[in-house]
Amino acid sequence: MKSKIILSTAVLFSITCFGQEIKKDSVSQLKEIEINNKYKYKREKSTTVSKMPLNNIENPQVYNTVTSELLKEQVVTNLNDALKNATGITRLWESTGRGGDGAEYYSMRGFAVQPTMVNGVPAVTNTATDPINIDNIEVIKGPSGTLFGSSLISYGGLINIVTKKPHNTFGGEINYTSGTYGLDRITADVNTPINEDVAFRFNAAYQNENSFQDSGFSKSFFLAPSLSYKVNDRLSFLVNTEFSSKNSVNAPMIFLNRNVKLSFNSMDLFEQNYKKSYNSNDLVISNPSFNMQTQMFYKLSDQWTSQTVLSRSHTKTFGYYSYLWDGGDGDHFGRFISKGNGQTNTTDIQQNFIGDFKIGSLRNRLVAGVDYFKSNIQSGSSGWVANGIVSLKDQTDTGDLTEAGVDNLLKGTYTGNSTAETEVISAYASNVLNITDRFSAMVSLRIDNFKSGTADESNDQTAVSPKFGLVYQLIQNKVSVFSNYMNGFTNIMPKQVSNIDGSNPRLQSFDPEHANQFEIGLKTNLYKDIISATVSYYDIDVKDKLITDPNNINNSIQGGAVFSKGFEISLTANPAKGLNIIAGFSNNKSEVTKETPNAGYLGLRPEEAGPETLINLWANYNFISGSLKGFGIGFGGNHASEYKTLNRSNIGTFALPSYTVLNSVLSYNSTKFNFSLKLNNLLNEKYYAGWSTITPQRPRSLLAGITYKI
Repeated sequence: MKSKIILSTAVLFSITCFGQEIKKDSVSQLKEIEINNKYKYKREKSTTVSKMPLNNIENPQVYNTVTSELLKEQVVTNLNDALKNATGITRLWESTGRGGDGAEYYSMRGFAVQPTMVNGVPAVTNTATDPINIDNIEVIKGPSGTLFGSSLISYGGLINIVTKKPHNTFGGEINYTSGTYGLDRITADVNTPINEDVAFRFNAAYQNENSFQDSGFSKSFFLAPSLSYKVNDRLSFLVNTEFSSKNSVNAPMIFLNRNVKLSFNSMDLFEQNYKKSYNSNDLVISNPSFNMQTQMFYKLSDQWTSQTVLSRSHTKTFGYYSYLWDGGDGDHFGRFISKGNGQTNTTDIQQNFIGDFKIGSLRNRLVAGVDYFKSNIQSGSSGWVANGIVSLKDQTDTGDLTEAGVDNLLKGTYTGNSTAETEVISAYASNVLNITDRFSAMVSLRIDNFKSGTADESNDQTAVSPKFGLVYQLIQNKVSVFSNYMNGFTNIMPKQVSNIDGSNPRLQSFDPEHANQFEIGLKTNLYKDIISATVSYYDIDVKDKLITDPNNINNSIQGGAVFSKGFEISLTANPAKGLNIIAGFSNNKSEVTKETPNAGYLGLRPEEAGPETLINLWANYNFISGSLKGFGIGFGGNHASEYKTLNRSNIGTFALPSYTVLNSVLSYNSTKFNFSLKLNNLLNEKYYAGWSTITPQRPRSLLAGITYKI
């Protein structure tokens, strides 16, 4: 099946900015070029992974892309289902909506990470991300502190969402999807050029869905208007905004007790209560949010471009959050509940200078920039109160799950207003030097000054993060071998410590934690670009980790260490016309290598590391001729090995079982309409996620969608 190229304004920016003239008749010709759909599952070039335009095959860093075309094909309605197409990533925690860190948690290369980046700059949220405004997702692997700092990313990598951009062709689509558990979803994506230089795009989504459990729902509304403006041949602007409002009732997380010997040895009791929510639809949490990014591109010369970025995000939390805590007797869980009322505001300003120039005969591609990031968290929540006991064996619950009853329990527990601020000023530079046409070296460095404070404490730290990479193209633009050294770090706020009896309270400062990664691998783009693959081996060493003093629970000490190593294979292919495949395999070995005596972690796999082995596969075939022309069929799924959600020698180990979840889709596509029928979890597998928790995942569900193309 073939599709026409849509030349976006963002692409025009890139072409104009990096010194290549494009004539109007050339643009018209480009818009009419037809290409085979082999590009549905990949993006060959990224401007955010390395903060400069760089083809994947010449980038010494590993990253996976999940495209909007793939999301449409799979009838994806949430970020978690989208990320199931990326190699080596799995969800630990669902979105809780709570203040500060209410977004979803994922595990990548042995470390927990949240989706906190949009178009390469911070965009914090306390809830789940709607996929309607996603052009592609970049899952960038390894500690990436050199180009992205430390405040919002992980030693395992980061999740960057690249949004849809306005372009110079009128068009769009409207979709309605209905499904099991009361799903109703309406989306719109409309683009219109206002004149030759201005284009406007509007994305919107409304979604209402119930839980598969006996209570719970999610109702959200999302708007994302964006505008591009080309002032002249040198100056252009791009503005992206996102407005989101979500009301939901989420099942409490079920925590296994971390302080006593583990009292569970099987999944039996949890399976018997698979569809129990231990909540009620009275206890709603609300998460309105706003995100805005403005980018200005100015062509300084044929070799240099200035990029100025301003990003603002604002997210609020108001409502009830609860969790269940293991009572340690193999049956009972205590419920604890609070009413959150807080907000998080972030500002990020970046100034980048991007060059493509030669010194003698050597080509240099350089980005040099400064970055200012500020985060302000405000909270005026209630305290935590006990609200009943849940028995898994008897399936009883003594709590009061009405709004009035909970409010009565929370009377007099207001904790007062509190604020926490973080401010980071950074400078960085990264250069890709082509020593020959086939051999290139990347050298990068970042300096971060980190300041943080609350009403009671303050902190000031400076960290340096280097990055090196080598790429040799065995076959130019087709096969390359690469290696990299990357560094990541985490600045740590001062913590209040005291003697074991609580006396002598004091603030104590700590050094930043540091992670170093070494990686080698192979990238291919073979057979007229129809097969793209990445194979890599990495090891990550984290030192100076902050840990609890085993001899004094009121004290923290520094000196822990974690080692994570692994092997990954990623593949996208178009082996025949109409057939597209995306697949991945990862195996990760993680271990706590340094710990204080009797802390319980030494020599064991960290609980945030997720399953050791992950496999993802999706294949789709569209009939391009004959009586079945326009019909398509897709099939694939995910496999995860056993996962030790609690893993401590002094308490015990509890493993979530391995699982294989299969999905399929049938579709029909015409010039004006698309019809899709998707079956998720084909075999109705019972499976779980967690992070010292046990969270049942969705059983079999059916989705049907219809799209009208404008």
